[in-house]
Amino acid sequence: MDEMDRKILAVVQDDSSLSVADMAEKVGLSHTPFWRRLKRLEKDGVIKERVSILDQHKLGLDITVFAHIRLKEHDEETLEAFERDVAGYPEVVECYSMSGETDYVVRALVASIEEYERLLKRKLLHLPGVVAINSHFALKCIKLTTKLPIAAQTER
Repeated sequence: MDEMDRKILAVVQDDSSLSVADMAEKVGLSHTPFWRRLKRLEKDGVIKERVSILDQHKLGLDITVFAHIRLKEHDEETLEAFERDVAGYPEVVECYSMSGETDYVVRALVASIEEYERLLKRKLLHLPGVVAINSHFALKCIKLTTKLPIAAQTER
């Protein structure tokens, strides 16, 4: 990956709704070379997908919950079943396997505390191997971005 690829990535993650011609102009390439590089970055999996970012609050999803989940068993079958099942819950927008005392951290978005209680009782507590869930409610989001630090990499 060269400096031009990094410029392309910066433009794409800043505003993927721009036309190819507009993005090409921003990085100083003509349409065809830009398009080839963009397609290669997509084919190589560097660009996973181009999406629109929705405002959770305008959709009524005002509660962000971080659920720290511990499992009683850590065998491969239990871990795979947990990961498969949790990935199917639309309220869960992120799930990380962790080191330390917590096995997984889940970030869920819901409309209310009552809705989270239903999610907890009807789904999360029934995930394979779950022995304990410690839930934390976000008071305020200070920073939330999908932009990766591409510029910081080039400065190294």
